[in-house]
Amino acid sequence: MLSKTKKIWMDGKFIDWDNAVIHVLTHTLHYGLGVFEGIRCYETVQGPAIFRLDEHVDRLFNSAHIFMMKIPYTKKEIKDAIIETIRINKIKECYIRPLVYIGFGAMGLYSVDNPINVSIAVWPWGAYLGDKGIRDGIRVKISSFIRYHVNSSMTRGKVCGYYINSQLAKREAILCGYDEALLLDTEGFVSEGSGENIFIVRKGILKTTPLTSILEGITRDSIIRLANDEGIVVLEERFTRDELYIADEAFFTGTAAEVTPIKEVDGRIIGSGKPGKITKKLQSLFFEIVKGKNKKYESWLKRI
Repeated sequence: MLSKTKKIWMDGKFIDWDNAVIHVLTHTLHYGLGVFEGIRCYETVQGPAIFRLDEHVDRLFNSAHIFMMKIPYTKKEIKDAIIETIRINKIKECYIRPLVYIGFGAMGLYSVDNPINVSIAVWPWGAYLGDKGIRDGIRVKISSFIRYHVNSSMTRGKVCGYYINSQLAKREAILCGYDEALLLDTEGFVSEGSGENIFIVRKGILKTTPLTSILEGITRDSIIRLANDEGIVVLEERFTRDELYIADEAFFTGTAAEVTPIKEVDGRIIGSGKPGKITKKLQSLFFEIVKGKNKKYESWLKRI
Protein backbone atom coordinates (compact mmCIF):
# COMPACT_ATOMS: atom_id res chain seq x y z
CA MET A 1 0.00 0.00 0.00
CA LEU A 2 1.10 3.56 -0.68
CA SER A 3 2.00 5.74 2.26
CA LYS A 4 -0.12 8.87 1.98
CA THR A 5 1.40 12.32 1.80
CA LYS A 6 -0.56 15.53 2.36
CA LYS A 7 -0.99 17.12 -1.03
CA ILE A 8 -1.09 16.23 -4.74
CA TRP A 9 -0.56 18.84 -7.45
CA MET A 10 -3.41 18.79 -9.98
CA ASP A 11 -3.54 21.27 -12.84
CA GLY A 12 -1.84 24.03 -10.91
CA LYS A 13 -3.51 23.51 -7.54
CA PHE A 14 -2.61 21.51 -4.45
CA ILE A 15 -5.37 19.09 -3.48
CA ASP A 16 -5.62 17.03 -0.31
CA TRP A 17 -4.49 13.45 -0.98
CA ASP A 18 -7.95 11.95 -0.38
CA ASN A 19 -9.64 14.55 -2.60
CA ALA A 20 -7.34 14.12 -5.62
CA VAL A 21 -9.99 12.43 -7.77
CA ILE A 22 -11.06 12.33 -11.42
CA HIS A 23 -14.35 11.65 -13.20
CA VAL A 24 -15.12 8.00 -13.96
CA LEU A 25 -15.42 8.93 -17.65
CA THR A 26 -11.91 10.35 -17.83
CA HIS A 27 -10.70 9.34 -21.29
CA THR A 28 -7.32 7.88 -20.26
CA LEU A 29 -9.03 5.62 -17.73
CA HIS A 30 -10.95 3.96 -20.58
CA TYR A 31 -8.44 3.91 -23.43
CA GLY A 32 -5.01 4.01 -21.77
CA LEU A 33 -3.50 6.98 -23.63
CA GLY A 34 -1.59 8.92 -21.02
CA VAL A 35 2.10 9.47 -20.36
CA PHE A 36 3.99 9.54 -17.11
CA GLU A 37 7.36 9.59 -15.43
CA GLY A 38 8.95 7.87 -12.47
CA ILE A 39 11.51 10.05 -10.70
CA ARG A 40 13.29 9.69 -7.37
CA CYS A 41 14.24 12.25 -4.77
CA TYR A 42 16.94 11.09 -2.36
CA GLU A 43 17.83 12.27 1.11
CA THR A 44 21.39 13.61 1.26
CA VAL A 45 23.42 15.32 3.97
CA GLN A 46 22.63 18.62 2.21
CA GLY A 47 18.89 17.94 2.08
CA PRO A 48 16.59 16.32 -0.53
CA ALA A 49 17.89 16.05 -4.10
CA ILE A 50 16.05 14.95 -7.25
CA PHE A 51 18.01 12.64 -9.54
CA ARG A 52 18.27 13.89 -13.15
CA LEU A 53 15.13 16.00 -13.03
CA ASP A 54 15.80 17.73 -16.36
CA GLU A 55 16.14 14.45 -18.24
CA HIS A 56 12.98 13.02 -16.74
CA VAL A 57 10.91 16.09 -17.61
CA ASP A 58 12.38 16.09 -21.12
CA ARG A 59 11.28 12.47 -21.53
CA LEU A 60 7.80 13.29 -20.23
CA PHE A 61 7.42 15.99 -22.88
CA ASN A 62 8.90 13.72 -25.56
CA SER A 63 6.39 10.99 -24.69
CA ALA A 64 3.54 13.48 -24.94
CA HIS A 65 4.86 14.81 -28.26
CA ILE A 66 5.05 11.33 -29.79
CA PHE A 67 1.37 10.80 -28.99
CA MET A 68 0.31 14.32 -29.97
CA MET A 69 -0.66 15.36 -26.45
CA LYS A 70 0.00 19.06 -25.87
CA ILE A 71 1.01 19.55 -22.22
CA PRO A 72 -0.55 22.87 -21.10
CA TYR A 73 2.51 23.82 -19.06
CA THR A 74 6.14 24.59 -19.84
CA LYS A 75 8.97 22.30 -18.76
CA LYS A 76 9.99 24.89 -16.17
CA GLU A 77 6.48 25.00 -14.74
CA ILE A 78 6.44 21.21 -14.38
CA LYS A 79 9.88 21.18 -12.74
CA ASP A 80 8.86 23.95 -10.34
CA ALA A 81 5.64 22.07 -9.54
CA ILE A 82 7.59 18.88 -8.76
CA ILE A 83 9.93 20.76 -6.44
CA GLU A 84 7.07 22.54 -4.70
CA THR A 85 5.14 19.27 -4.28
CA ILE A 86 8.10 17.81 -2.41
CA ARG A 87 8.44 20.96 -0.30
CA ILE A 88 4.77 21.24 0.61
CA ASN A 89 4.70 17.60 1.69
CA LYS A 90 7.82 18.12 3.81
CA ILE A 91 9.29 14.86 2.61
CA LYS A 92 13.02 14.11 2.51
CA GLU A 93 13.04 11.09 0.18
CA CYS A 94 10.33 10.00 -2.23
CA TYR A 95 9.19 8.61 -5.54
CA ILE A 96 7.69 11.23 -7.87
CA ARG A 97 4.92 10.46 -10.34
CA PRO A 98 3.96 13.13 -12.90
CA LEU A 99 1.02 11.98 -15.01
CA VAL A 100 -0.34 13.59 -18.18
CA TYR A 101 -3.77 12.31 -19.12
CA ILE A 102 -6.70 13.01 -21.42
CA GLY A 103 -9.57 14.30 -19.35
CA PHE A 104 -13.35 14.14 -19.32
CA GLY A 105 -15.07 15.14 -22.57
CA ALA A 106 -15.83 13.20 -25.72
CA MET A 107 -15.63 9.42 -25.64
CA GLY A 108 -14.47 7.28 -28.53
CA LEU A 109 -10.95 6.93 -29.88
CA TYR A 110 -10.66 10.37 -31.49
CA SER A 111 -10.61 12.83 -28.63
CA VAL A 112 -8.58 15.78 -29.83
CA ASP A 113 -10.76 18.37 -28.07
CA ASN A 114 -10.64 16.80 -24.61
CA PRO A 115 -8.61 18.67 -22.01
CA ILE A 116 -5.07 17.51 -21.21
CA ASN A 117 -4.67 17.26 -17.45
CA VAL A 118 -1.53 16.94 -15.35
CA SER A 119 -1.01 15.64 -11.83
CA ILE A 120 2.09 15.23 -9.67
CA ALA A 121 2.17 12.96 -6.63
CA VAL A 122 5.02 12.06 -4.28
CA TRP A 123 5.24 9.32 -1.68
CA PRO A 124 7.86 7.30 0.23
CA TRP A 125 8.90 4.19 -1.69
CA GLY A 126 11.81 1.93 -0.84
CA ALA A 127 13.62 -0.56 -3.03
CA TYR A 128 11.18 -1.68 -5.74
CA LEU A 129 12.54 -5.22 -5.88
CA GLY A 130 13.35 -5.32 -2.17
CA ASP A 131 16.38 -4.49 -0.07
CA LYS A 132 17.41 -8.15 -0.21
CA GLY A 133 17.21 -8.02 -4.01
CA ILE A 134 19.45 -4.95 -4.09
CA ARG A 135 21.94 -6.71 -1.82
CA ASP A 136 21.87 -10.34 -2.99
CA GLY A 137 20.19 -10.31 -6.41
CA ILE A 138 16.86 -11.54 -7.74
CA ARG A 139 15.46 -14.51 -9.67
CA VAL A 140 14.12 -13.71 -13.14
CA LYS A 141 11.87 -15.54 -15.61
CA ILE A 142 11.83 -15.07 -19.37
CA SER A 143 8.22 -14.16 -20.07
CA SER A 144 5.93 -15.92 -22.51
CA PHE A 145 4.72 -12.41 -23.43
CA ILE A 146 6.88 -10.43 -25.88
CA ARG A 147 7.72 -6.74 -25.95
CA TYR A 148 5.61 -4.68 -28.34
CA HIS A 149 6.87 -4.42 -31.91
CA VAL A 150 8.27 -0.95 -32.62
CA ASN A 151 5.56 -0.31 -35.20
CA SER A 152 2.67 -1.62 -33.13
CA SER A 153 3.47 0.76 -30.30
CA MET A 154 6.18 3.40 -30.30
CA THR A 155 8.58 2.23 -27.64
CA ARG A 156 10.30 5.56 -26.88
CA GLY A 157 7.17 6.80 -25.11
CA LYS A 158 6.47 6.02 -21.47
CA VAL A 159 2.77 5.41 -21.95
CA CYS A 160 0.16 4.21 -19.46
CA GLY A 161 -1.39 1.57 -21.71
CA TYR A 162 1.93 -0.08 -22.52
CA TYR A 163 2.14 -1.41 -18.99
CA ILE A 164 -0.63 -3.92 -19.60
CA ASN A 165 2.10 -5.93 -21.36
CA SER A 166 4.37 -5.47 -18.35
CA GLN A 167 1.66 -6.47 -15.87
CA LEU A 168 0.98 -9.70 -17.73
CA ALA A 169 4.69 -10.55 -17.70
CA LYS A 170 5.15 -9.58 -14.05
CA ARG A 171 2.14 -11.57 -12.84
CA GLU A 172 3.26 -14.63 -14.74
CA ALA A 173 6.75 -14.42 -13.22
CA ILE A 174 5.49 -13.97 -9.67
CA LEU A 175 2.97 -16.82 -10.00
CA CYS A 176 5.83 -19.05 -11.16
CA GLY A 177 7.85 -18.20 -8.06
CA TYR A 178 10.25 -15.64 -9.55
CA ASP A 179 10.88 -12.03 -8.55
CA GLU A 180 10.67 -10.34 -11.94
CA ALA A 181 10.02 -10.93 -15.63
CA LEU A 182 12.23 -10.37 -18.66
CA LEU A 183 10.63 -9.87 -22.06
CA LEU A 184 12.05 -10.77 -25.46
CA ASP A 185 11.45 -8.66 -28.56
CA THR A 186 9.47 -9.83 -31.59
CA GLU A 187 12.59 -11.44 -33.09
CA GLY A 188 13.48 -13.35 -29.95
CA PHE A 189 16.28 -11.14 -28.64
CA VAL A 190 16.40 -9.94 -25.04
CA SER A 191 14.48 -6.67 -24.69
CA GLU A 192 13.86 -5.46 -21.12
CA GLY A 193 12.21 -6.25 -17.81
CA SER A 194 8.61 -5.42 -16.95
CA GLY A 195 9.82 -2.01 -15.81
CA GLU A 196 13.60 -2.10 -16.14
CA ASN A 197 16.47 -2.09 -18.62
CA ILE A 198 18.96 -4.96 -18.49
CA PHE A 199 22.76 -5.23 -18.56
CA ILE A 200 24.98 -8.30 -18.72
CA VAL A 201 28.71 -8.71 -18.15
CA ARG A 202 30.67 -11.30 -20.12
CA LYS A 203 34.47 -11.55 -20.26
CA GLY A 204 34.78 -8.11 -18.68
CA ILE A 205 32.57 -6.39 -21.26
CA LEU A 206 29.33 -4.69 -20.24
CA LYS A 207 26.52 -5.18 -22.73
CA THR A 208 23.01 -3.73 -22.88
CA THR A 209 20.13 -3.88 -25.32
CA PRO A 210 20.17 -1.07 -27.93
CA LEU A 211 17.39 1.51 -28.08
CA THR A 212 15.59 -0.22 -30.95
CA SER A 213 12.80 -1.82 -28.91
CA ILE A 214 13.13 -0.53 -25.35
CA LEU A 215 12.37 2.51 -23.28
CA GLU A 216 15.24 4.99 -23.20
CA GLY A 217 16.05 4.55 -19.55
CA ILE A 218 17.63 7.42 -17.65
CA THR A 219 19.22 5.11 -15.08
CA ARG A 220 20.43 3.02 -18.04
CA ASP A 221 22.08 6.10 -19.52
CA SER A 222 23.63 6.92 -16.13
CA ILE A 223 25.17 3.45 -15.82
CA ILE A 224 26.58 3.60 -19.36
CA ARG A 225 28.21 6.92 -18.59
CA LEU A 226 29.59 5.68 -15.27
CA ALA A 227 31.00 2.55 -16.91
CA ASN A 228 32.68 4.60 -19.64
CA ASP A 229 34.18 6.90 -17.01
CA GLU A 230 35.51 3.86 -15.14
CA GLY A 231 37.14 2.43 -18.26
CA ILE A 232 34.68 -0.46 -18.61
CA VAL A 233 33.97 -1.40 -22.23
CA VAL A 234 30.26 -0.93 -23.00
CA LEU A 235 28.46 -2.40 -26.01
CA GLU A 236 24.91 -1.52 -26.99
CA GLU A 237 23.92 -4.55 -29.04
CA ARG A 238 21.32 -7.26 -29.18
CA PHE A 239 21.89 -10.51 -27.35
CA THR A 240 20.01 -13.77 -26.97
CA ARG A 241 18.58 -15.47 -23.93
CA ASP A 242 21.28 -18.14 -24.00
CA GLU A 243 23.98 -15.47 -23.91
CA LEU A 244 22.26 -14.14 -20.81
CA TYR A 245 22.30 -17.65 -19.30
CA ILE A 246 26.09 -17.86 -19.66
CA ALA A 247 26.83 -14.28 -18.61
CA ASP A 248 29.24 -13.71 -15.72
CA GLU A 249 26.97 -11.02 -14.25
CA ALA A 250 23.61 -9.42 -14.96
CA PHE A 251 21.57 -6.61 -13.47
CA PHE A 252 18.48 -4.47 -13.98
CA THR A 253 18.39 -0.68 -13.94
CA GLY A 254 15.49 1.72 -13.56
CA THR A 255 14.20 4.58 -11.44
CA ALA A 256 12.21 2.18 -9.30
CA ALA A 257 14.64 -0.76 -9.49
CA GLU A 258 17.75 1.45 -9.23
CA VAL A 259 20.60 -1.09 -9.78
CA THR A 260 19.38 -4.58 -8.91
CA PRO A 261 21.62 -7.63 -9.48
CA ILE A 262 20.21 -10.73 -11.21
CA LYS A 263 21.38 -14.01 -9.69
CA GLU A 264 19.26 -16.49 -11.65
CA VAL A 265 17.30 -16.67 -14.92
CA ASP A 266 14.95 -19.54 -15.77
CA GLY A 267 16.58 -21.79 -13.19
CA ARG A 268 20.09 -21.06 -14.48
CA ILE A 269 22.48 -19.48 -11.98
CA ILE A 270 24.18 -16.37 -13.38
CA GLY A 271 27.92 -16.45 -12.75
CA SER A 272 28.60 -17.29 -9.12
CA GLY A 273 25.00 -16.67 -8.15
CA LYS A 274 26.04 -13.51 -6.32
CA PRO A 275 26.43 -9.88 -7.44
CA GLY A 276 29.63 -9.65 -9.48
CA LYS A 277 32.55 -7.25 -9.32
CA ILE A 278 31.40 -4.87 -12.06
CA THR A 279 27.79 -4.92 -10.86
CA LYS A 280 28.84 -4.05 -7.31
CA LYS A 281 31.19 -1.32 -8.51
CA LEU A 282 28.54 0.40 -10.63
CA GLN A 283 25.85 -0.09 -7.98
CA SER A 284 28.09 1.46 -5.32
CA LEU A 285 28.91 4.43 -7.55
CA PHE A 286 25.24 4.94 -8.36
CA PHE A 287 24.20 5.08 -4.71
CA GLU A 288 27.11 7.38 -3.86
CA ILE A 289 25.91 9.79 -6.55
CA VAL A 290 22.20 9.82 -5.67
CA LYS A 291 23.07 10.28 -1.99
CA GLY A 292 25.18 13.31 -2.86
CA LYS A 293 28.51 11.71 -1.92
CA ASN A 294 30.22 12.04 -5.31
CA LYS A 295 30.84 15.63 -6.40
CA LYS A 296 31.91 14.59 -9.90
CA TYR A 297 28.25 14.00 -10.81
CA GLU A 298 26.74 16.82 -8.75
CA SER A 299 25.08 18.18 -11.90
CA TRP A 300 22.79 15.12 -11.89
CA LEU A 301 21.17 16.31 -8.65
CA LYS A 302 18.59 19.06 -8.26
CA ARG A 303 18.82 20.21 -4.68
CA ILE A 304 15.58 21.12 -2.93
